[in-house]
Amino acid sequence: MHFEFSDKTKRLIEQVTAFMEEHVFPNEKLHEQQIADSGDKHHHPQIMEDLKAKAKAAGLWNLFLPDPRYGGGLTNLEYAPLAEIMGRSLWASEVFNCAAPDTGNMEILAEFGTEEQKDKWLKPLLDGEIRSCFSMTEPEVAGSDPTLLRTRAVREGDEYVINGHKWFTSNAAHPNCRIAIAMVVTDPDAAPHRRASQILVPLETPGMNVIRPVHVFNDNGGHGHCEVRYEN
Repeated sequence: MHFEFSDKTKRLIEQVTAFMEEHVFPNEKLHEQQIADSGDKHHHPQIMEDLKAKAKAAGLWNLFLPDPRYGGGLTNLEYAPLAEIMGRSLWASEVFNCAAPDTGNMEILAEFGTEEQKDKWLKPLLDGEIRSCFSMTEPEVAGSDPTLLRTRAVREGDEYVINGHKWFTSNAAHPNCRIAIAMVVTDPDAAPHRRASQILVPLETPGMNVIRPVHVFNDNGGHGHCEVRYEN
């Protein structure tokens, strides 16, 4: 297996490294200070939006997406060293619009979303205008095994009615979070690995209740790994 980086990857490594050194690392204290000054652990600091604009202007944007229609068109091998460089700061991946769970959610929408869903949710995510969350883990069952999920979605006419209790719904506390991808059981009689579906749930939907950010390693800051209850 040949693991030598391509010339394209080498150029991107230089660009991302230079951006981190010029813009991200010098602003880490300001990022922390703006959150502290707001009095809200989940505050979205202005410096983040300022740096996102710079990264987008530099063409260092959506590098994670392998589909060139939507992102960098990079393979995993090409993107891996860039992710490593971004990971040198706790929040830098968001600067480049390469932060989880948006990365996985955008990949799902790009691959499987309808044109209507892409227009409504994928485009603003790609533009960095909104954030998203992913809602799978549940506290009553082993979160590492999605075949044990209990949250149900029942078809009623043209809608699904969801009821369930979720845990560690990542990013749900971000003030710009607008859409959740919820993993729910739609066919309880199917084989375990075929029971579940993913449903888009706008955060403003009645009954989509973000209860609280759950503590992780004794901290509930950042953009939250939240307890969520879906109630009808």
